[in-house]
Amino acid sequence: MSSFRTFAVVPAAGMGKRMGASINKQYLQLGGMPIVARTLQVLQQSPLIAGIMLVTPAEEIPYCRSQVVEAYRLTKVLSIVPGGAERQHSVLNGLTALRDHAADRDIVLIHDGVRPFIDEETLQRSIQLADTGVGALVAVQAKDTIKVVQNGMVVATPDRATLWQAQTPQTFRYGQILTAHRQAAAEQFLGTDDCSLLERSGGAVAIVPGSYRNIKITTPEDLVLAEAFLRDKEGTGHAGT
Repeated sequence: MSSFRTFAVVPAAGMGKRMGASINKQYLQLGGMPIVARTLQVLQQSPLIAGIMLVTPAEEIPYCRSQVVEAYRLTKVLSIVPGGAERQHSVLNGLTALRDHAADRDIVLIHDGVRPFIDEETLQRSIQLADTGVGALVAVQAKDTIKVVQNGMVVATPDRATLWQAQTPQTFRYGQILTAHRQAAAEQFLGTDDCSLLERSGGAVAIVPGSYRNIKITTPEDLVLAEAFLRDKEGTGHAGT
């Protein structure tokens, strides 16, 4: 395998309006720890990850530093970077801050701060795939039938076998994804995820089959499910699929 280092950019700058809580969702408790601390702990403990760029709202940086990074001794966090108006802007801020640490040939995985159930095997497979020069998208096959709707009316029913639900991490060679993000910013294009920006710039993206437990905690129902997953993980020693 080629010689490279792997870094993580973790956007945790969302406002969490769907959660209906008094604090942003990333700081809600999951098994006695802030959700974002649990996510970062997985990356901290992984021997694959050399360093982490954490992206939060500018006004939350002091709180995040003391209550998350320092409180849980997350020594791989290189810096806490102020976020932008949209997730895409936040990721670009994190990628730009990484310029002082990463070479174009290095690998960067972009992982939501509120997905605490990512596992080491998925990280490894994502990194190995990205090392071949394609974008690595962790995803699961759609379980439900999906309808295309316009003006309240169903206009198409895509073949479910071809539909995958995108998750994170989404993993790339650093130079490739930084270029794709900068191009999108210059053209004021907002994509649906990081892979969409690489696709738009002509890059290829391949699937890393993920886990249905790798949920993004955005609603109160997600938090209930996450607590159940955590109890199961701690009780059986594995997260399952």
